[in-house]
Amino acid sequence: MIIQTGLCDGMVLQRTRDNTCDTAVAGTCAGAGRLVARVRRNGRIVPGFGARPIGHAARGRLEGRLRGLPAGGPYDIELALAGAPGAAPERAVIRNVRVGDLWILGGQSNMEGIGRLEDAAKPDPGVRAFYMNDVWAVARDPLHNLSQATDAIHHELGTARRPGIGTGPGVAFGQAMAQASGVPQGLIACAHGGSSMAQWDPALKRKGGGSLYGALLRRFRKNGGRVAGVVWYQGCSDTAPAQAALYTRRMRRLVRASRRDLNDPRLPWAIVQIAGVYNKGWNSAGWNSVQDQQRRLPETIPHCAVVPAIDLAFDDGIHISGKDQQRLGRRLAQAMRVLRGDRRAGRPPIALRSVRCANGRIVVTYNNVMGRLQTAGRPTGFLLADPHPASIIYRAELKGNRVILYPSVLETQRQSVSLYYGYGLAPYCNITDSADRSLPAMTWVNVEYQRYVMSPFVQTWQVSRLADPAGPLEDLAFPRRRKALGFSRRTFAGWFADLHPELSRHAQDKLVFCAARIACPERMKVDLCLAYDGPVKVWLDGRERLCDPKGTNPASQDKALVPASLAAGRHEILVALVSNDGKAWGVGCRFRRRIPATLRRRPQAWGAVPLPQPAG
Repeated sequence: MIIQTGLCDGMVLQRTRDNTCDTAVAGTCAGAGRLVARVRRNGRIVPGFGARPIGHAARGRLEGRLRGLPAGGPYDIELALAGAPGAAPERAVIRNVRVGDLWILGGQSNMEGIGRLEDAAKPDPGVRAFYMNDVWAVARDPLHNLSQATDAIHHELGTARRPGIGTGPGVAFGQAMAQASGVPQGLIACAHGGSSMAQWDPALKRKGGGSLYGALLRRFRKNGGRVAGVVWYQGCSDTAPAQAALYTRRMRRLVRASRRDLNDPRLPWAIVQIAGVYNKGWNSAGWNSVQDQQRRLPETIPHCAVVPAIDLAFDDGIHISGKDQQRLGRRLAQAMRVLRGDRRAGRPPIALRSVRCANGRIVVTYNNVMGRLQTAGRPTGFLLADPHPASIIYRAELKGNRVILYPSVLETQRQSVSLYYGYGLAPYCNITDSADRSLPAMTWVNVEYQRYVMSPFVQTWQVSRLADPAGPLEDLAFPRRRKALGFSRRTFAGWFADLHPELSRHAQDKLVFCAARIACPERMKVDLCLAYDGPVKVWLDGRERLCDPKGTNPASQDKALVPASLAAGRHEILVALVSNDGKAWGVGCRFRRRIPATLRRRPQAWGAVPLPQPAG
């Protein structure tokens, strides 16, 4: 009798909801008849398993299901055929079997484990691993013994590993799960360094051990066809722009296929958000794109948690250190416990709630913070980009679940100011919560400035000759005879149309007109934002919209706001300014467009493609 799937020496069987095993057993035999199981623990028969029927054998094959064995162990399981009288006895003994939770470890090198072995966790007999040579033993790093792998794909992809390395997050994950659950834990090693989403394509499963996904399925079936979940670290090999664009779609397809092929439509996935890279040749935009797609995977993949790693230390240019791999393993365990409904586990991984601007500060609020946000030193990792990275944040404060950012210049005149945490390939990020869980890396989260986006200031004006006022400003009518005013085209260097050189030469009041033409690419609601430092009257498309006969210094930006609805096409602004006995200097004008409510609820929907604005 040879048992091919379902039972192996030293293994961990996956428990069911009632805390017992239910595993499919298959193999070969010479005889036929009823298949029975006799189970011992510490040399004594386990009640109910003296000679328990579990299946049948015929035509050289045996099949059965071992059910009801309580969580714990270790157990010695004897399978035998109750055949015809006088038939040669057939039996097999599987020793040192435990019942608990079984996990698939998948992805690429940081799951395979490339941290220094000197920092590896000490083995725990209650945490076992199914190594790549199909042997069960106590889990110790390195878990992925690629050079001895049974499946051909691992030899095709390469098995070289530098001496002295091999620590990954798996052992620490298993030990944390064992401590929390009180039952044995089993780890099925399936990762391979450098592997891409294309190499993990579920469509390749027909190749069996000749593909990564096919090898995963074979190892799953060999261990009884039931697992508790998947722990995954992959994405670095998909950061080239063309591959990054497909990442979310491929990840969704992989999770969907695994839940179908592993017979669990709610199979939980704990996924690591890729950290950083200190090597040359990587595409930073693609890297940040994959990080942000991973951050948002729980929005489209149910029963999925994404665990940030952006704050962890490295042992080389791309691999997390052995010491911090243990921190990562504990984070993955905590997230997996939440996914599985353990009420003692705390909250899901930290997630972005909102980014808002208020009183010259940027307030970033997070969900799921346990305790409070904290750091050992100055909070670091945020950067503003508009649209190219140029950090202008000079201070960050942590208050509960919020980060308060103080920018040196709040560039509200720009259309697409974006906030990053962990920008680029090798950022330094150091903010965690009280449970040692990192903020997620994020990219292209557009800061919402008071629910508006601001256009550039008008810099090109038609400026009239100076004239004497003909009466009170309130009585000034819209000028119909434009040529008589002697307009000339002038472009000003800054945001302010500075007419002080000519206005200051006259002690008595002078009147000057400034006209600007703008184009609207679409219908929009705006506020005409005006700056002025003397008595002023404003017309928009020939209609009077503002009259301030008491206008005076200073000419602050956005001194007056005039609501307007602009149709698509061209429009004209005409401003009449009185020199205020030489004290007035000029005018300024820009627009702020109200962001539609539907876009305010989805801040990433505007900014990557700037919201259209009136333009000169």
